[in-house]
Amino acid sequence: MTETLPALDAATIPQSRHLATAIPGPRSTALHAERASQVTSGFGIALPVFVTRADGGIIEDVDGNRLIDFASGIAVTSLGAGNKRVAQRVAAQLEAFTHTCFMVTEYESFTQVCKWLNENTPGDFEKRTGLFSTGAEAVENAIKIARAATGRAKVLVFDEAYHGRSLLTMAMTAKVNPYKLNFGPLPAEIIRAASANPLRPAQGLAAGAEAALASVEATILEHGADTFAAMVIEPIQGEGGFIVPAPGFIPGLRKLADKYGIVLVIDEIQAGMGRTGTLFASEHEGVAGDLILTAKALANGVPLSAVTGRTELMNAPHAGGLGGTYAGNPLACEAALAVFEQFEDGTLLANARRIEQIAREVLEPLLASTEIVAEVRGRGAMLAIELADAGTLAPRADLAKEISAACHAQGLVTLTCGTHGNVVRLLPPLVIGEELLRDGLDILARAIADAAK
Repeated sequence: MTETLPALDAATIPQSRHLATAIPGPRSTALHAERASQVTSGFGIALPVFVTRADGGIIEDVDGNRLIDFASGIAVTSLGAGNKRVAQRVAAQLEAFTHTCFMVTEYESFTQVCKWLNENTPGDFEKRTGLFSTGAEAVENAIKIARAATGRAKVLVFDEAYHGRSLLTMAMTAKVNPYKLNFGPLPAEIIRAASANPLRPAQGLAAGAEAALASVEATILEHGADTFAAMVIEPIQGEGGFIVPAPGFIPGLRKLADKYGIVLVIDEIQAGMGRTGTLFASEHEGVAGDLILTAKALANGVPLSAVTGRTELMNAPHAGGLGGTYAGNPLACEAALAVFEQFEDGTLLANARRIEQIAREVLEPLLASTEIVAEVRGRGAMLAIELADAGTLAPRADLAKEISAACHAQGLVTLTCGTHGNVVRLLPPLVIGEELLRDGLDILARAIADAAK
């Protein structure tokens, strides 16, 4: 008997694709024109449709179209963009108070979120947690903590990394356009090392973890091992192309960090909170970071981020050295507690694993039937298709753009990514139903087959 995705809470919107108009429709088109006259053009857009409501795996727009959501707000609304339990807890908190600032007066939900993260993040050691608002804030505060604890300045980051859009995190991010273009000068003391991309090894290196780790160690020694406060790595590189590192690479980084007294920071901002079929993607590697970063799906769309780590590191900054006006806002904390409740029975993690199984069943045959699919990769509900010419592996960003546009026209919300812009990424909500998932995958597979012609 074929296993199916378990049913969760009943959705308030029909969980089926429906096209009432072309995508985008006339009302969305008019609203997008208004946006252009009012909003800075510095904000990009993947699909110019305006949303009225969303739930489960469906986004409904102002023209009455129901779109299949394979984006989850860039891995944020993993429990659906209209999750009832999140809404209920946030609504109850709204009735009590919206904000006091945790650094002025305290509230219990902040501590409860920290407690859950201390107990559930990888690592068999005593932990403490600090809450913030955005992923970039979590990254920056992790660097502050590592520098305070070690008295060192340098930060080691990796090829194809993405860590945010703030000034420091821009420097840590690898991709120049659009993230760093025209925004320099950037902070110093950021050193980049080779990653272990199985499909595209760093220039001059053999494929696999061993060569990459030797290169990383050489980079550390070249710049002075005793000058590095932290090395920061995504267990699956997100914006870089959903790259799963070669086996042994992240355990090898753990050993290098221990060898040279460097704080290992694992950035789980996109890959964590159940996205890969385990609560944290680093569990697949059997590695615990000294500091672990969460955001995005942590509160299912309400801004919240966290740094969790070893007590001696987390307590290194002086009192008042960490914080933020909105850090751990009570609405966001209640949203996170609602998220935690829904992970208790294991259904969401099982869903993520089943999503991968179904997606590979549909998409992996394209490796043989087309000459443009270089790789289908990822874990759980964090999957990607890399487009490239057969033989040469020349990246085909044009095809990724064409395929994504074809999906949009058929009512499937997809995103592209990758250092070369040639990757279509899939981030369906963990609550998506199997029929809807298969409909979306069929649209994507047809779009790829058509592009291959």
